Amino acid sequence: MRFFTQRRHFRDLSEQEVLALAISSEEDDARIYRSYAEMLRADFPDTAKIFDGMAAEEDQHRQRLIELHRKRFGDVIPLIRREHVAGYYARRPIWLVENLGIERIREEAEAMERDAEHFYLAAAKRTSDADTRQLLGDLAAAEAGHQTKAGELEAEHLTLDSREAEERASHRQFVLTWVQPGLAGLMDGSVSTLAPIFATAFATHDTWTTFLVGLAASVGAGISMGFTEAASDDGELSGRGSPVKRGIAAGVMTTLGGLGHALPYLIPEFWTATIIAFAVVFIELWAIAWIQNKYMETPFLRATFQVVLGGALVFAAGALIGSG
Repeated sequence: MRFFTQRRHFRDLSEQEVLALAISSEEDDARIYRSYAEMLRADFPDTAKIFDGMAAEEDQHRQRLIELHRKRFGDVIPLIRREHVAGYYARRPIWLVENLGIERIREEAEAMERDAEHFYLAAAKRTSDADTRQLLGDLAAAEAGHQTKAGELEAEHLTLDSREAEERASHRQFVLTWVQPGLAGLMDGSVSTLAPIFATAFATHDTWTTFLVGLAASVGAGISMGFTEAASDDGELSGRGSPVKRGIAAGVMTTLGGLGHALPYLIPEFWTATIIAFAVVFIELWAIAWIQNKYMETPFLRATFQVVLGGALVFAAGALIGSG
């Protein structure tokens, strides 16, 4: 119960505390924008300049608030932050946002400005001092206009060619970090598990045994593929991104690729399970060809031929071994 009493409600704050909260919030937002800028500077230098400009705007807001506080209450600013106020808007931690794409980071920044605008509008309603009310109203308008400011900064720093270059770089990074290892995992899980699963199926005609073999093969292959991908390249020289992300993509997709045609063998009737497994294999191979065509720019017919031929050979090997 004590935990809840340690946080104060916004309505219980004095005008001095509201100003202190605004000062600390502006300081935090400026730091966040500068963190975004540093995060993006290497790959998206023009967008980084936009966030540098927005951080400078937040610094100006903080300075105006400090001057008003000094005029009304003196130099000592109470220590009060977002986490001290119940119901006050929170910011997403930087280490969560850094895993998001550039467009998602821009959306996060827009949400920050909307939150700040709402705060200043609520704060302005709670003060009777004319200068304070005017400043808080001005800052609410400034936060609302930050999208315009962002647009001006974008026009200044982000030309059409720059935006296209950043979008290409973002797409390339997405492909290198997620699509390539995920596709490799899906191909490995879908194709490599065909032989043991269907060999077991035709050798035993036991659906439960077949499922257990498929489950073990899929999970084992997923763990192996994930660790292999993560350990093979730290991404610093190749630019392929975080080894953890690539390992997760490869491991998860490998497991799913194998489980797809193992799960039908939870059905007790052998031929029903096998026919459904055939259909799932077809869907898996089609999905692989589609991903290759969409993200790797492989001609669809060539991708289909490669995947179908490889899958057919592995399936035939498993069926022959199992039947023998």
